[in-house]
Amino acid sequence: MEPQLVKSAERTVRILETLAASPERLTLSDLQQRTGFPRSSLHALIRTLVELKWIETDSGRSDFGIGPHALLTGTAYLDKDPALPYAQETLDDLREEIGHTVHFARRDEGHVLYLATRDSRVAHHVIPRVGRRLPAHVTALGQVLLAELTEDEVAAVLPDPLPSMTEHTLTDLAKLYGELDQVRARGWAYEREQGTPGVACVAVAVDYRIPATDAISCSMPASLPPADVEKVTEAVIRHTHRLAATLRREGIR
Repeated sequence: MEPQLVKSAERTVRILETLAASPERLTLSDLQQRTGFPRSSLHALIRTLVELKWIETDSGRSDFGIGPHALLTGTAYLDKDPALPYAQETLDDLREEIGHTVHFARRDEGHVLYLATRDSRVAHHVIPRVGRRLPAHVTALGQVLLAELTEDEVAAVLPDPLPSMTEHTLTDLAKLYGELDQVRARGWAYEREQGTPGVACVAVAVDYRIPATDAISCSMPASLPPADVEKVTEAVIRHTHRLAATLRREGIR
């Protein structure tokens, strides 16, 4: 049975999510178009959020963006996550060994939410990842966590149709199911340029929960030789399994 949502609370959250997902500030008309909310109630909610500093705007209140108090809430989530300090230590060790950019992320329905990142020291174009939310089917992180679910569960959390981010993105559900079967068989996920051109990624689930909700990945150049990819994969598996064992031993669930 679907839970009954309080309309004003749901609209408030949708406004914040819409602003957070946009790379640029949005006008009231933009927000109305993207949310479908009536202009009168939308205006009242935005005015309240501006006063409470969840949304910020210019002096003319012509466009709007996420405000500083949203950051406080996001930071509090990270500060209170008992697994995160151990994951951050693992990322430090893993990057020290392999040199590439590494991530720790959590599945959020049909998306993955990046909770920690350690960038490659040789990266020239660093894209901020912490707090970023990407469709699960386009990332190795998401695929390895979707593989923890049944096909019916996967279908229930993914959008239809599947959005594409590059020409290599898996947008056919049957092909995605086939890829998830391979992930289950080998115990790790690998994608090449499905989410970002020129980038390949390998990911392993942190199995301290059942089903696993978290994973660690390594992003690397898509041109990396197979022997190097194999070394990276082995390192990610080893460090991730060690992290999972530590979390279980510490009683973190």
